[in-house]
Amino acid sequence: MNSNHESTTRPRNPDTLPVKATLLLVSTLTVMAGATIAPSLPAMRQYFSAVANADYWVRLVLTVPALFIALGAPIAGTIIDRFGRKGLLGLAVFLYGLAGSSGFVLSSIGPILLGRMLLGLSVAAIMTTATTLIADYYLGAARAQFLGLQAAFMGFGGVIFLTLGGYLADLNWRLPFLIYLVAWLILPLIVFVLPEPRINRTGAQPTAAASTEITPWLLLILTYSIALLTQIVFYMIPVQIPFYLQQISNASATQSGLAIALATLATSTSALSYQRLKARFTFLNIYAIAFLLMGVGYLVISVGRSYEVVLLGLAIAGLGVGLLMPNMNVCLTSATPAALRGRILGGLTTSFFFGQFLSPFVSQPLSQSVGLAATYGLAAGLMLAMLVITMGIMARWK
Repeated sequence: MNSNHESTTRPRNPDTLPVKATLLLVSTLTVMAGATIAPSLPAMRQYFSAVANADYWVRLVLTVPALFIALGAPIAGTIIDRFGRKGLLGLAVFLYGLAGSSGFVLSSIGPILLGRMLLGLSVAAIMTTATTLIADYYLGAARAQFLGLQAAFMGFGGVIFLTLGGYLADLNWRLPFLIYLVAWLILPLIVFVLPEPRINRTGAQPTAAASTEITPWLLLILTYSIALLTQIVFYMIPVQIPFYLQQISNASATQSGLAIALATLATSTSALSYQRLKARFTFLNIYAIAFLLMGVGYLVISVGRSYEVVLLGLAIAGLGVGLLMPNMNVCLTSATPAALRGRILGGLTTSFFFGQFLSPFVSQPLSQSVGLAATYGLAAGLMLAMLVITMGIMARWK
């Protein structure tokens, strides 16, 4: 990447513990934002059992934030490229706490869904801005290391929120909505700790700067497609695992939360190893490893008939998922113009969360027709097919 772009995006002193801690804490609010209430789904379905198509509506409560993240991310990317990062990030974190906690006091499915839509818009801005700030602040190996650390902290946040969500859901299905208020504790750090990157946003200069570099459209399309497909598969865990575990082992909400948290912990573990893997392997190699782990993990889930076997499958699949996000982020930020960074990462966020939104529309009809076990088996087949395609591309490029 042209050094011109990099030199204009570095603030004076981003390499400090408070800045890094703030970015990581903000990142914990993102990927598992929707899944925080996943352990509540069976009890919520019971509460709204009189509502027509309750199975779909309750699952939409979990996944509708993903649709609005997908819709909002390109807008967020455009705003931060034009007007700056910190202002939008602060507003988004405030909205996250307000909208996310609204389900605690709302009593009908419509208003709850509206709150979840607003939550999605806030996450779109948070995720796009946080990742863009990391790309602004750090270069080269430091960027790869921090993006891996970011993905790990997203997972650690998921472990904490999902475990706590499962415990609270056993007390009352509304209580997990209060977890979203943690965002307001992070808000002062955003205001007082994060520096605004120095980027020239006046006139047409950013566009002119971007035009001096070629945007790799094929890479964008391939990366966005991988994000979409893998998230359709990954989000079958929070969407369907509570029901699957209840079906095969009569698992409680706490056990379901712990199971989903285990998968998330595995994503964090592998994300922490990303920098070491990237030093040894290409982007395609890492994609192949991720697809293999996800395929094997989902295969184990599909044949598992006990809580313990499903946990093993979730852990294996989680190891694969943890490599995907840093691999996509590092690949794109290494190969695309800095002046378009917010919009390009916004597009990745859109693909990522649109896949999460589509997940129940894919998995629910399949599970109703062939059963949940077979649905997880089909997901395993898709991941292994993507592995074969990746290996074919690698063989052709040798």
